Amino acid sequence: MASVTSFWVSPLFAVKSENRHQCRAQVRNLGGGDSTVLSSDSVGVSGASLVGRKEENGSLIEQGNVMMRSGDESGKTDSVLENLGLFWDDGYGTQSVEDYFDAATEIIKPDGGPPRWFCPVDCGHPLKDSPTLLFLPGLDGTGMGLVLHHKALGKAFEVRCLHIPVYDRTPFQGLVKLVEDTIRLEHASTPNKPIYLVGDSFGGCLALAVAARNPTIDLVLILANPATSFGRSQLQPLFPILEALPDELHVTIPYLLSFIMGDPIKMAMVNIQNKLPPAQRFEELSRNLTALLPYLTDLADIVPRETLLWKLKLLKSAAAYANSRLHAVKAEVLVLASGKDNMLPSANEAQRLTSSLHDCIVRNFKDNGHTLLLEDGISLLTIIRGTCKYRRSRRHDLVLNFIPPSMNEITYTFDQVVGSIRAATGPVMFSTMEDGKIVKGLAGVPDEGPVLLIGYHMLMGIEIFSLAEEFLRKKNILVRGIAHPELFMRRFENSSTEFSVVDWLKIFGAVPVTAAYLYKLLSTKSHVLLYPGGAREALHYKGEEYKLFWPHQQEFVRMAARFGATIVPFGTVGEDDLTEMVLDYNDLIKIPIVNDLIRDANRTTIKFRDETQGEVASQDIFIPAILPKIPGRFYYLFGKPIQTKGREEFLKDKDNANQLYLQIKSEVERNLNYLIKKREQDPYRSIINRKVYEAIYGTSDDIPTFEP
Repeated sequence: MASVTSFWVSPLFAVKSENRHQCRAQVRNLGGGDSTVLSSDSVGVSGASLVGRKEENGSLIEQGNVMMRSGDESGKTDSVLENLGLFWDDGYGTQSVEDYFDAATEIIKPDGGPPRWFCPVDCGHPLKDSPTLLFLPGLDGTGMGLVLHHKALGKAFEVRCLHIPVYDRTPFQGLVKLVEDTIRLEHASTPNKPIYLVGDSFGGCLALAVAARNPTIDLVLILANPATSFGRSQLQPLFPILEALPDELHVTIPYLLSFIMGDPIKMAMVNIQNKLPPAQRFEELSRNLTALLPYLTDLADIVPRETLLWKLKLLKSAAAYANSRLHAVKAEVLVLASGKDNMLPSANEAQRLTSSLHDCIVRNFKDNGHTLLLEDGISLLTIIRGTCKYRRSRRHDLVLNFIPPSMNEITYTFDQVVGSIRAATGPVMFSTMEDGKIVKGLAGVPDEGPVLLIGYHMLMGIEIFSLAEEFLRKKNILVRGIAHPELFMRRFENSSTEFSVVDWLKIFGAVPVTAAYLYKLLSTKSHVLLYPGGAREALHYKGEEYKLFWPHQQEFVRMAARFGATIVPFGTVGEDDLTEMVLDYNDLIKIPIVNDLIRDANRTTIKFRDETQGEVASQDIFIPAILPKIPGRFYYLFGKPIQTKGREEFLKDKDNANQLYLQIKSEVERNLNYLIKKREQDPYRSIINRKVYEAIYGTSDDIPTFEP
């Protein structure tokens, strides 16, 4: 095991394959002195320091591609971003598995050095005060397993990847010591920030081992198909055969591994657009698969026979070491488990780890193979944020640590996740101008925040998606939703939980309904979506469509006045055109087995309202039985904006605040009644008429409706 010195390597990998032989590495003495640029095949580095030695006088430190000065504010650069705007480019889908092979075959050139850290140039400049993310690779050891995610992760983290050279034979405990020394140095430098360890397969064992030995350091572990289940691998009978296999037959191993370790189809689909016609998608898939075949021979160089045998022994000791210390792991853990992992029983292992670890949640990807991070799916940064694992300090704060959705996330969500809702309901928006005139569109809703949107919650809250999409499309505004706290709890999660709509709500800025979060959102001049009726409206009973269930308290009026927020009351109708309720709470609670399930599920449900007061008192959470209808249409009417700016003193009085509260409630009811009446005049209320219109005019946007 090499001692920690003040050198580190940062390979500057070219993106395009034609530049694969121009890869260069930058070596910087972190203790001072000039940097030297050398070709990658001539660099000999005898250390593994991440942050190196920070001198008391504030020596320059190169962290990724951002130059910062420790202990000296003058070292800050303009390239360090404070925030990311809406529609930012996360780069996901611009890289492919071919880029992985290009980079891997370049970095494996023998240099005689020990394991070391590098920062991929694709990661670019991170946001200010970003935490450190250390990637611990799988059997390949190249450290390039995050190539599809570099650009996205590089915005939110200081990314470092561990490279274990092909002919390195550092034992597992030596690798543990290397990573351990690194996190201790990083923790000493920034003790108030978490350190992220992303462990892929073998790297998952390494991450768990390090976490077990350092329970007092704030670590967040992201484990992709961790190899802690190696002892139960379905490939165990093949390992003795690999040891006895003649050298001349080893060239066949890469082809076998390529089908065992990952899903070739998923790998080839990474950069294919979802919106392409089926024939064109198939053509591009065939082209990508054909292009991948020549790269399979590179696997023999990335993992030659002697290295493969060594790695299998290393894997065995790693799994045993990590499993014996699971009880000592105090870190936050997120396990990503593939449903079609042909190398390890990852789905079952996720269940075991959930029950064995102190703080562990799982996201299951049923259609992916072992090499999850190199296959088509969702960006790793998206998964981290959607599971509320991203933070820049010790505290979880969904406002201070919020990163807005990227262009790829917005497109994916509204095309793939909730696209069918828009297609079925053909939502149409109306708003009210200052003079009281109702117009089609959102012109009457203020562009500048803080704005508090107060409305009616339709059955199951299904109106949220179209509302959020329309504000993004037409006004470039992200509406931050105030949601039920249960959406942020783990009680309904298990080892089979997939990345779901609930996770996407968090990506788009939903926060739990608390006074503190409402305060923070209004203080940041956000557009905030609040439903006073909450779960009582969203889970109403039969015959209660479009009836408001609001509390007696003025829950939001005085808070809005404190920040001079504009309140916009709105109504939405259309749930009765989409579904018919068959069994409500009163029906379900009469069914013996269902009764027990509902009561058991709600025994520990958060009660954030007084159960003894008001018609909106906290109720049991349940899922009503509903039947779909031939879809009608969703209608939204945003009422005349109500200004609170300049009325702070007036609204401090409870009676005055209550008067405004009742006015807002009355406006929401008026909007509902208006829409229920006017929708009868809409010639395109039926989905059949809307589809005929689309067929004739070739567009689903701006389908006509009634005249306001």
